Amino acid sequence: MSKIKFVREYPLNASAKMLYPYLSTASGLAQWLCDAAMQIGDRKYNLIWDNQDHIAEMTSHRMNKSVRFTFPGSNKGASHDYSYIDFSIESGELTQEQFLRVVDYTDVGDVEQLTELWDNQVLTLRELIGG
Repeated sequence: MSKIKFVREYPLNASAKMLYPYLSTASGLAQWLCDAAMQIGDRKYNLIWDNQDHIAEMTSHRMNKSVRFTFPGSNKGASHDYSYIDFSIESGELTQEQFLRVVDYTDVGDVEQLTELWDNQVLTLRELIGG
């Protein structure tokens, strides 16, 4: 099955320092991204959607800048083709407005489905942060 690389930027009214814990900790992720999340070990997380476990590894992070979760169980083949979710916090040069850039590399659904999914997830995040 071929994968889709979904990329979208969402303006958010919150500082990177405030936003980062929602993107990088199990407790933060559980509030907006998935039904539940647990950290298991140093860089491994169990993200639960629809009562299904999804083991993710935090494969990169830069404090208050970006974080990437890779899903090794998503492909029995080469590691370069694992599904991942990448979050990066960027600020607009002129307006100083913060943007959350989401990259979702997945074999789940289509672009329309992913757009709806991420729009809803980020709406929940906006409600949490008041932005």
